[in-house]
Amino acid sequence: MTIFIQHFYHCYSRLSIPSHLLTKTMKTAVLLASVGCAQAFVPQMNVQPSFLDQLKNGVSKALPVLVGGSAFLAPSISNALTKEDLSSLSYLQVKGTGLANRCPEVVGEGSIALQGGKTYQLSDLCLEPKTWQVEEEVTNKRGETTKSFVNTKLMTRQTYSLDGVSGDISVGEGGKIKFEEKDGIDYAATTVQLPGGERVPFLFTVKELVATAAQPGNALKPGFQFGGSFKVPSYRSGLFLDPKGRGAVTGYDMAVALPGLQNSVEGDEELFKENNKIFDVTSGNIELEVNKVNVEEGEVGGVFVSTQFSDTDMGSKAPKKLLMKGIFYGRVAQ
Repeated sequence: MTIFIQHFYHCYSRLSIPSHLLTKTMKTAVLLASVGCAQAFVPQMNVQPSFLDQLKNGVSKALPVLVGGSAFLAPSISNALTKEDLSSLSYLQVKGTGLANRCPEVVGEGSIALQGGKTYQLSDLCLEPKTWQVEEEVTNKRGETTKSFVNTKLMTRQTYSLDGVSGDISVGEGGKIKFEEKDGIDYAATTVQLPGGERVPFLFTVKELVATAAQPGNALKPGFQFGGSFKVPSYRSGLFLDPKGRGAVTGYDMAVALPGLQNSVEGDEELFKENNKIFDVTSGNIELEVNKVNVEEGEVGGVFVSTQFSDTDMGSKAPKKLLMKGIFYGRVAQ
């Protein structure tokens, strides 16, 4: 405060004008100008960051936040967020924080029983990968080459989760629970980078997933496991044109700048895959395990392990095998 007063008098003396020449409005303007001048020289005080700032910076501590007139303890990025917590946040509170990419987590260890002959809906299914690995040939110290999954760096922004996926779940043949995916945001274009710098694009998806329980039973409870295969569409559609204007259903048939090379037999074989674009559809596999159940809300949550192939650049490149691990959330209703 003493420093502020010293700078205030210094600025006011520089701006002083004979009082008989000042009106009331002008005196107010001089005082405000002096205050602003003094404030510019005073060191800024440390201001505690807001809750949203802490979310952006990944602060691990939680702060009480007032939302909709009621205070609750808002978990940070590293803590669990329930469906109720996410629903209570407004658009502006979620914007830019990465919360829209996160799957809710379930609290509880109950059991949800499904009756035979009835079809239930598994809605709001959300899958959020936590780790991404790519199968590569690794050479050990002995010079032996083996295939193993190596860790990667995520290059995509926080838009890689699947959300709003829904489908039918029921007790099928053999008394095993069966889930069939029907609709929702069931794909997300993602890119990861290998340790050597190579980038691997792929379409994270569970399209047309048909998952069957590992053991007979009609209860969704902690320890329940189910899994199955799904389709992985091409990373790009048939309308995509490469830098030379070639595409699957439109564009040039060959690279116009290389007619001499492509007219020969050897040249045509070399560029055959580049010129003839195809819409590759591969398959993937996913295994899920339930570890939390909220009976009152009909919520289930747990972990998953998914394997699929990467993009083939419309048939011109060999795909790489990916291994993803993460969490999932879903809501069961009749």
